[in-house]
Amino acid sequence: MFGTMKSGASAYAKVGVETGVLAASPHKLIVMLFDGAVTAVGSALVHMRAGNIAEKGKAISKAIQIIENGLRASLDRKAGGQIGENLDALYEYMQHRLLMANLNNEPEILEEVQRLLNELRDAWNAIGAPANSPSAAPAPVAAYAGA
Repeated sequence: MFGTMKSGASAYAKVGVETGVLAASPHKLIVMLFDGAVTAVGSALVHMRAGNIAEKGKAISKAIQIIENGLRASLDRKAGGQIGENLDALYEYMQHRLLMANLNNEPEILEEVQRLLNELRDAWNAIGAPANSPSAAPAPVAAYAGA
């Protein structure tokens, strides 16, 4: 009659994400894409280890979509120069590795991609740190459109 608790929580979470996206700066949107990809790869790893093939495939597909249609699509290759080209190649590599992990059921590959995504997210977070914070880094390179 009223739906399940899970569907209610899911709808609430979706509203939270949508609100976060609308209020986010371009820099924060990239961080959110990294977070989503890391979460999807982590979910795929859990499902792979549990032998849940269908859910593993869905999670890997979601990670690939975030990388392809989010991170790669937002790259500004002209403004980003060599960094943009290198990021594009790294994203392509990660997508290929995710496909191989899915086909061969190799959790080590998922862990590798998750590590790469975490390192990129951490670097991107450091670039966006306020200038007066101890972890402040140089101004961001224009590798992403609008960032």
